[in-house]
Amino acid sequence: MELKKIDNVIVGAGPGGYVCAIKMAQLGKKVLLIEKEKLGGVCLNVGCIPSKALINASKIVDKFKFASELGFSINYDEKIDMLKLQSWKNKMVNKLTSGIATLLKANKVEVIYGNAYFKDRNHLELTDNNLNKTLIEFENLVIATGSSPIEIPNFKFDEDKILSSTGGLNLSEVPEHIVIIGGGYIGMEIGTFLLKLGSKITIIEATSNILPTSDQELVSIVLRKLKRNKKANILTNTKAKDCIIKNNGVEITIINDKGIEEKVNADKVLVAVGRKPNTKDIGIENLGIELEKGFIKVNKKMQTNISNIYAIGDVVGGYMLAHKASKEGIIAAEVIAGGYKSEFDNYAMPSVIFTDPEIASVGLTEDEAIQKGYKIKVGRFPFAALGKSMAIGETEGFVKIIINEENNLVLGLHIVGYDASSLISEGALAIEMGATAEDMALTIHPHPTLPEAIMEAAEASFGKAIHIVN
Repeated sequence: MELKKIDNVIVGAGPGGYVCAIKMAQLGKKVLLIEKEKLGGVCLNVGCIPSKALINASKIVDKFKFASELGFSINYDEKIDMLKLQSWKNKMVNKLTSGIATLLKANKVEVIYGNAYFKDRNHLELTDNNLNKTLIEFENLVIATGSSPIEIPNFKFDEDKILSSTGGLNLSEVPEHIVIIGGGYIGMEIGTFLLKLGSKITIIEATSNILPTSDQELVSIVLRKLKRNKKANILTNTKAKDCIIKNNGVEITIINDKGIEEKVNADKVLVAVGRKPNTKDIGIENLGIELEKGFIKVNKKMQTNISNIYAIGDVVGGYMLAHKASKEGIIAAEVIAGGYKSEFDNYAMPSVIFTDPEIASVGLTEDEAIQKGYKIKVGRFPFAALGKSMAIGETEGFVKIIINEENNLVLGLHIVGYDASSLISEGALAIEMGATAEDMALTIHPHPTLPEAIMEAAEASFGKAIHIVN
């Protein structure tokens, strides 16, 4: 077997791995990046990017409906050519992956496609796509192997009738009825876009609320809009027991918290109950690193208990977010390069759920702030009172700001509404820089814009908002 020596190896080319590779190369280090499938990982190929492309494409349906209110006559028969839509999505994804390949090449990062199997803390066996085997000797290793959808008993993925999130984003036609097991962010995002395209959706959620880990005050706005759609059926405190695949679809047996069983027939079933770390069958046990519930334990420098082995992204647990993985990749690269006091020490990690309307949060919720012992003040401002929201026909939702009563520091910002995903960055910046509610209220926001709602919410926390009754 050929022996190849290289200083730094990164396994996994998702948003953590490829960012880490580029940053490390920029800092003057030689890097080998190993990827078993496609550059960009889950996020770019079967996750963040394709899902948001389809979600935003489905919003056009709403725009057609709004256009008629404005006096535009548009002939629209609600027939969706999914193959054409998928083709557009795939072209966009391919363009982005090609861009990553160009960036890696420009930064002189060596990329090999294949499977890595760890032999010990300084060696791995690489089997490339031509089945050639190479023993790689390294000084530093970054594990960025990501995560995979969780299967549940009696619902084995076949990506035809029983879908993971990957299959849910690659449908060749709009299903007449789809059952979605799991009312978390993945199930709700995919369910939202399919609902807009004409599917009937049935959400099966084991807990008492959809999006159970999110602020339920924000979730209530999403739920209210869903309930207005006759094709949306939300079943909480309910579990999926088993299913029978038939020629024309799937028969699902569900059971509620009172023990009552029911049969539901659908074209497809999407299982979206979470994701698991990719730490099996890669020789992780040969490295001597510590795991916790399958996730790799790391410190703030992204180091494992073995000083030359690092891990980043979904495989280390916590928030499974692409932007978190990228930040961790940069930290690992800077630590390996030396001369940097880099640590994962951020105060605020923004998160977004691309439902309708969108939910975005950063910092502490009301309950979290109270549990930590803060005396808080809360300011709210509804989009219905905002000129820009009315002008674009997007008045659902509100902005909520959480501040420390003692010094008026911003502790959290939470938004449910149109383009919340873009608005939340102002809150992330405010928390990271130690801004006060006065800072946000006194900052002049251009009019008419959506971020004015953040300024007004900050004013509302003092009972001084202009455009609502305080």
